[in-house]
Amino acid sequence: MKGLSVGFLVAQLVFRVKGQTWCGKNYMSTSPIVPPGGQFPIPNELNSPLLALRCSPAIRPYLLEDAASGDPSFVSILIDAPVTFYEISKAAPIQLQSELNTLDVAVSVEGITLVQGTVTLNSTKTSLPFSLNSLQPRTSPYNISCSAKYAGQTFEAMGSLSYLPNPPSDIGSVTKMDLRTGALLARPANGKGGSYAPIFPIGFYTQFDGYLAQNLSILAELAAQGFTIVHPVPTFSNLTALDLVLDEMQEAGLYLMYDMRGTYQNNTSVTEQVNRIKSRPNLLLWYTADEPDGTSDPLNATSISSDLITSLDGGDGKGGAGYHPVSLVLNCENYFFTEYASGSDIVMQDTYMIGNNVTYSTVWHTVCTENYGDCGCDNCKGSFEDISTRMDEFRERLFVNGWERSKAVWTVPQAFGNDTYWQRFPTGKEFIVESILGINHGGLGVVSWDDPTTSDIKASASLLAASLSKMTPYIASPNASFHQVTLGRVDVGLWSIDNETLVLATNMNYNITTLLFEDLGLEPSKIVQLLDSGSFIKPDRSALVFESVGSGAFIVTIHKQESEPAITSTNSALALHPPPIVAYITKIISSVTGT
Repeated sequence: MKGLSVGFLVAQLVFRVKGQTWCGKNYMSTSPIVPPGGQFPIPNELNSPLLALRCSPAIRPYLLEDAASGDPSFVSILIDAPVTFYEISKAAPIQLQSELNTLDVAVSVEGITLVQGTVTLNSTKTSLPFSLNSLQPRTSPYNISCSAKYAGQTFEAMGSLSYLPNPPSDIGSVTKMDLRTGALLARPANGKGGSYAPIFPIGFYTQFDGYLAQNLSILAELAAQGFTIVHPVPTFSNLTALDLVLDEMQEAGLYLMYDMRGTYQNNTSVTEQVNRIKSRPNLLLWYTADEPDGTSDPLNATSISSDLITSLDGGDGKGGAGYHPVSLVLNCENYFFTEYASGSDIVMQDTYMIGNNVTYSTVWHTVCTENYGDCGCDNCKGSFEDISTRMDEFRERLFVNGWERSKAVWTVPQAFGNDTYWQRFPTGKEFIVESILGINHGGLGVVSWDDPTTSDIKASASLLAASLSKMTPYIASPNASFHQVTLGRVDVGLWSIDNETLVLATNMNYNITTLLFEDLGLEPSKIVQLLDSGSFIKPDRSALVFESVGSGAFIVTIHKQESEPAITSTNSALALHPPPIVAYITKIISSVTGT
């Protein structure tokens, strides 16, 4: 990540001079232009259809307590059956029959049938409930085999199901990943017990030595401002100070994202840190590599580290889940994505496009192209769309690799400026634009670089964070349908449950812009505004109006309820739900689906 301290910035520049590449590109004026390689392969398009059958558990990991779950979709196998014309992972040719649009699916574990059911062709997230009582908890994952029959054809897919024993005394918490939505499920961070609930992590990479360790009251302030997570930035040279900070975080009810960026390739250090931290009740997830693609770390480094962490955290270290997911951040637009992302459950992106010249490096005095140069925002165009494009690309690659259920994408908004490549800080309203773009394009967490930041950004981030309590029940719901659309550079995410739709919208224009409900396919009878960062509802309820880089969140009810007011206003917003399969990859077969 880029930092605020002069020492950190100097160190980063010295490192780059020594390495003389970033994202595999030469950037020194004395270096030749050499294509970096490492680009993600574009799937070949075919003339005949393929079925990309996929199966995964709804939750990772399951615990013994989940055997008594009353939600049939919670303990279930999710079947995805997209039809595509692209050669993506494990896709096989299918001979479509116009009169048949279903698959007969059987799921087995180690040769024993677990569940059978009918799945609609070209559907996603079909839930096939099963009983955990037929399995025994263990550290190693179960291999699940899914077989689908269609018009005399047979298709096979494999998956992995983690069913862990109840955590031992040295494990202080468990974080489950809801693969129906991509959300994290956790008990309250204060360690006082409570039920698992969806968590939308929102907070900052937070400087430690000169900030958190110097003033413990900061943590209570962050909690009061609505933030849910803190990501302390190492090094943690004073372990006594670290314990005090982490104790205070727990007391404040803040989740911990524990960072091992400088040591994640040192197995001895990782072992010591994991064993020291894993008893923390507020530990939500681990964080290993910070921009390993930028620094060209060994391609297997993230996987080696993730396997080691998982083996120390309740798993077998051979592909199954531990008690907490592992995360990392990638900085490059397209440099060995698969290799680096393979070592994570959560892939973050940090596209910083505010205040820098993305075509000419003001630091190295060279041009920046797809093959050369470093401008602080890899392969960027200098617009907000750089963020949404990066999010879309990451999700597309997860889908191509068959990882769309097993991995989630988070976003890292820019909250810094006035250093190296970036000549200014974002405004508070720009910060919210950055954040909402990440969410609308599949981001399930918002962790910004970095705090301390400006009062304007902190106030806007708090406004956004404080909105989550009313939004999460809509967006974390496995029953919500999602749709994203961009109209006149207003980016909109819509999550619908029954007759209510959460509308999360952000204006990328630096001028007033109007968004008609008619263009969203909505006819509101009632509108509740939950977030106001420069937006309002027209009195006749026909449209939303956004100021320059304004944003807002609204719950729109379609059927009018006479007993309730037509327009109300509170202070809440946000959302977390993975978007549908990327359009350019998947082709809908109308003759099969009937749509």
